Amino acid sequence: MAKLVSKTYGDALFELAVESGQMDEMLEEARGIQKILQEDDELSKLMNHPKIVKEEKIKILEQIFKGRVADQITGLMRMLVSKGHYGEMESVFAYFIDQVKEYKNIGTAYVTAPMPLSDSQKKQVKKKLLETTKYVEFEMHYDVDQSLIGGMVIRIGDRVIDSSVKSRLQTLTRELSKIQLKVGECAP
Repeated sequence: MAKLVSKTYGDALFELAVESGQMDEMLEEARGIQKILQEDDELSKLMNHPKIVKEEKIKILEQIFKGRVADQITGLMRMLVSKGHYGEMESVFAYFIDQVKEYKNIGTAYVTAPMPLSDSQKKQVKKKLLETTKYVEFEMHYDVDQSLIGGMVIRIGDRVIDSSVKSRLQTLTRELSKIQLKVGECAP
């Protein structure tokens, strides 16, 4: 259900952004709202409180956002609350942001290495990704996982490129255990 809500409303907001020619502005506003929704515990408590009626919740959102973000975004937030979908608001904006990035050919890459990468290594990874994918730009996220031993793991959407030593060792272990099973099966 949550996926359907985020897709339905996220697609509607995306179409509005394209039609109005305000894609960049709405993208930045959506990112700002998403950050507020993630970080403001008081707003979350208030909006999820069962004794506060929907009309009051809508007034609160309008006081916070009206005039600060596009009217279309305020209208979307008002509609989500009135339909009882405040809990999915963050995922709606996440879906919208992903749609805009895909439309603009901006990829998001998550790179995990066994040690922090230097700036030059980061540039090389980004350059290689730009050369080997359809994307014209990347938002890069770096993480360290010492258990990888060497190499790196790169995730772009649902694609994973795993060149880590850890992965190679696991593959080798599986292959060796298959060989041992076959040898054991052949013995009298």
